[in-house]
Amino acid sequence: MPVPKRRRAALTVLAAALWLAAGPAGAIVGGAEAPAGGAVRLLSSNGGVCTGLVLAPDTVLTAAHCVAAGREHRVHFRDDSGAPVLVEVAARAIHPGYDAGAAAGRRKSIDLALLRTATPLPPRFAPVTLSAAPPRAGERLTLAGYGAAKPGDPRSTGTYRSVSLPVIEPHGPSRILVWLQGGAGGGRPGDSGGPITGPDGSVLALAAWIGGACGGLTQGVLVGPQRGWIDRVLEGWGRNARWSG
Repeated sequence: MPVPKRRRAALTVLAAALWLAAGPAGAIVGGAEAPAGGAVRLLSSNGGVCTGLVLAPDTVLTAAHCVAAGREHRVHFRDDSGAPVLVEVAARAIHPGYDAGAAAGRRKSIDLALLRTATPLPPRFAPVTLSAAPPRAGERLTLAGYGAAKPGDPRSTGTYRSVSLPVIEPHGPSRILVWLQGGAGGGRPGDSGGPITGPDGSVLALAAWIGGACGGLTQGVLVGPQRGWIDRVLEGWGRNARWSG
C-alpha cells in the first residue's frame, strides 16, 4: 500500500532522530544493556515507539496498542553501517480480545498483535522461542525493551536493556496476565511489546502496560493461553512460531 508522503517523511525524520540520539543512555529502570537477539523497534507515524519480537524472518509479535488503526507503522533497525532502516508492514492481525478502553474500564484485554513485513529482516534477528509455562508468584522473570531513557522523549530510545523482576499477584493469579514489580526496577514508555522471559530465555509474555511512575508495576500478556490464535494467524501466512516444550 502506498504510504502518504507526509507520513513517510515523519517516520523517516523519527528514524534519523533515533539514529543520532542512540547511544549508551538507559531505558528500562534499574537494568543493564543486553543483546537484542530477536527484538526490533516499531515506529508509528504519530511519534510512538514500541518493541517487537521476531517470530519468523518477516513476522513480528508486539502489543496491539502499539499498532492501533489509523496510523502508519514501520519496523526499524540499523544496518551494519549504523544507518537507520525502515521496513514496511504488509499485513497486520490484532487479537480479537484486544480492548483499547480496557484500562479505563477496568476490563481484561488481550493486548497482542502480529505484523508481517513487506521484506524479510536481517538474519541477525533470530526468531525468539515462545513458552506456555505459567509464571509463579515470587519467580524472577526478565523484562526487556527499547524504552525511552527520558519519559515522553522518543528520541531517547534505542538501547535495548533488560532487568530481572519478581512476579507479584496484586489481583490474584491470572490465566491471561502477569504482573512484575521490584524495587527501583521496571519498564518505561517504549518497552511495550518487549519480552518477559523465563530462566531458559523463552518468552512467557509481552509487556503491555506500565503503571505509575517509570519503574512501577509492569503488566504483561501471557502468550501461552493465546497460542491457538498465534498459530492460526501464522499458519494463514505460511509461517510458524517456535514453542518450547
